[in-house]
Amino acid sequence: MKNKILNRLKKMIFGSSALLICLSLFSFKSEHPIKKDTVVNSFKLRTIIIDAGHGVKADGAPPGHYSRGATGSFSSERNVTLAIALKLQKAIEKDLTGVKAVLTRTTEDDVSFERRAEIANQNKGNLFISIHCNSLSDRVVRERVGTKRRKPVYRTVRVPDRSGKGALMLIYGLHRSKEEENAIKSNQVEDDSDLNGDALDPNDPTVIILTNEYKRKFRKQSVNIANFINDEFVQTDGRRSEGLREQGIYVLCHSAMPSVLVETGYINNPDDEEYLNSEDGQNEIVNSIVRAISNYKRQIEQQVITNTN
Repeated sequence: MKNKILNRLKKMIFGSSALLICLSLFSFKSEHPIKKDTVVNSFKLRTIIIDAGHGVKADGAPPGHYSRGATGSFSSERNVTLAIALKLQKAIEKDLTGVKAVLTRTTEDDVSFERRAEIANQNKGNLFISIHCNSLSDRVVRERVGTKRRKPVYRTVRVPDRSGKGALMLIYGLHRSKEEENAIKSNQVEDDSDLNGDALDPNDPTVIILTNEYKRKFRKQSVNIANFINDEFVQTDGRRSEGLREQGIYVLCHSAMPSVLVETGYINNPDDEEYLNSEDGQNEIVNSIVRAISNYKRQIEQQVITNTN
């Protein structure tokens, strides 16, 4: 088991240029010049998980595991995200050779947060993209309704806030990194080992190093894909964007792979709602995400590994 994990760790370390780990573990002297071999990274982006946010809660579903999503003046987030996700699946498999796209839901029925992460991990996804629509909560304001005994009388009312506009990229919050570590151990580290029925020792230094290296790599790649998508929205489509933010989202930190949640627009903003529900708007969003994935795929597959012997 340990030899197999060590071999996997060695490849990951060279692939991400984390050579300091090796130097801290091994010390040696050589009378001969060190040979350097440069090879192309053999990693291929093969499976992308597309997560259509929200859905219709099934009768009898347990509370707290589902969210009905946001609504606009004439549409709902659950329908918009599913329409975009279905289009995105077709576009990925058409335009990205050798890449399979797996949906976490294909109907209006909702899927629990836990099940979405399970689908991603069971299908050995290399990338997780969750599609959502944003919305702002109502503003609470005080308005004057008259006077009483020569003094103004106010009441508190809720007023829709339709000021939000544009896209937003979310990556998992670091305060939930322990959950991501557990997901990586269960779905990445164990796959790299030959357990023969034995349990993985979470305190094994090799397991800890490999888990941390996966976590570091996935974090970096999550930021990269989020930036690629954001750049396409802003620079190619000319849309407004709020950039990248961290947020403690269950499906992002429980999916053992690079992941990003794409807020495609504010569904309670009239202009964004029209855009999100139009064929042109949905196609533009899909095409931008596919271009971003293509750029991301090219980046991670063409990395050069320099090994020393």
